[in-house]
Amino acid sequence: MKQATDLDVEEALRRCAAGDAGALRAIFEREAPRMIGVAQRIVRRRALAEEVVQDSFVQIWRRAASFDAARGAGRTWIYAIVRHRAISILRDERRLELDADGDPTATVSEESSDDIVTKLSDSSSLRRCLEHLEERARKLIVLTYVHGLSHTELAAREGVPLGTVKSWIRRGALALRECLG
Repeated sequence: MKQATDLDVEEALRRCAAGDAGALRAIFEREAPRMIGVAQRIVRRRALAEEVVQDSFVQIWRRAASFDAARGAGRTWIYAIVRHRAISILRDERRLELDADGDPTATVSEESSDDIVTKLSDSSSLRRCLEHLEERARKLIVLTYVHGLSHTELAAREGVPLGTVKSWIRRGALALRECLG
């Protein structure tokens, strides 16, 4: 069942698609603080999070006509744009910070997946489920969803074919879904 805010966002997206800048302003006023929070959790810097949200609103404006309510809620759509934009900005920064050897994964924090899992709340069901994953799956999921590495970057880092990395991540994600389910 859709909440009133989902319906409001969907209506605003329809109005944006028709060229109504006031509708974009309404989305901004209602969602920008939460969008900045989501972006900041990914990029870890307030100023960069604000840039992510600004870029996201440009994309929302340009792509509003492509929103399809049959495929998901309006809020889900705009937050997916924020998340993807934040990850893209992180990847762009990493490409600028390549080490002397040109290793695309050298700038990823050396913090292990186990360290990240232990930072989660003790009562967190996500922590419990991550701890039950096999080490390889946990590591790849953390590198993908926390550090923002692409599957291609992970394949290069692990020295295995791209399809293998995709399979490992998919199996790990399915195990997480089942555990959290």
